Amino acid sequence: MSVLTSTDEGRKVRWTLGRWVMLAGALLLAVVWILPLAWTVATSLKPEGEATKTPMRWIGSHLTLDAYRKVWEAGDIGRWMFNTAYISVMTTILTVLLCAMAAYGFSRTEFRGRKLLYGVVLAGIMVPPQVLMAPLFAEMVQLGLVDTYWGVILPQVAAPAMVFILVKFFDGVPRELEEAAFVDGAGRWRVFWTIVMPLSRPVLAAVGIFTFISTWNNFLWPFLVTTDPNGMTLPVGLVNVQTSYGLRYEQMMASVVIAGLPLLIVFVLFQRQIVRGVAHTGLAGQ
Repeated sequence: MSVLTSTDEGRKVRWTLGRWVMLAGALLLAVVWILPLAWTVATSLKPEGEATKTPMRWIGSHLTLDAYRKVWEAGDIGRWMFNTAYISVMTTILTVLLCAMAAYGFSRTEFRGRKLLYGVVLAGIMVPPQVLMAPLFAEMVQLGLVDTYWGVILPQVAAPAMVFILVKFFDGVPRELEEAAFVDGAGRWRVFWTIVMPLSRPVLAAVGIFTFISTWNNFLWPFLVTTDPNGMTLPVGLVNVQTSYGLRYEQMMASVVIAGLPLLIVFVLFQRQIVRGVAHTGLAGQ
């Protein structure tokens, strides 16, 4: 059984059973993702104490922003948001630049120990970040970077997974483009900046967005390396706020919304770049 529908261009799309099954699966996944988000927002808008009432209700007796007001007043949200934005932006810029240079070196240059070194980088993907927390913290103490922006930024710049993604992309860039530039007298650095980097905009955008999101959400490392309230990131600061007012589900959900709203905006604005970047890495079909 199939259904024919017309597109704007007059072409026919055959809706087979398989397409209907995929559509149903996509809708199911969308509902699974949207329901917790909707419950979080609804709970954050309830009056205090109504989140634990039984029977449970989606909407409280009335909508109120008291939870957001209390969270905002309990902590320095503006300062924490600035810290998080600055750290996320700087980490993203450095990660994209350094990982792109490393990936291009692995993809295009030959040197002794190249395969071994690339294997070591790939092995870093399998090492849980939590294993490195103690030695990284000791290193930051020795360098005097505790309670500084760079103490939070630098350990997050090394991203083996991003190097791997960029290597996969650079391997697919035609070498003829670079060889023509070499014939014209261009050096390796000029080829990298004027030819390879412009061609890599989709994958660089995807790597940048992934890095920004992971850095914004990172809690454990900023929690370990910052003790000054003025230097805290938003996730760390909001956790401290939650402990100050105890177990209040309305305020907890308001904190989650405050922390996640900027990321949701970033995703909505750059979702096309994310899809294009994943498609251009060569990983989509693997």
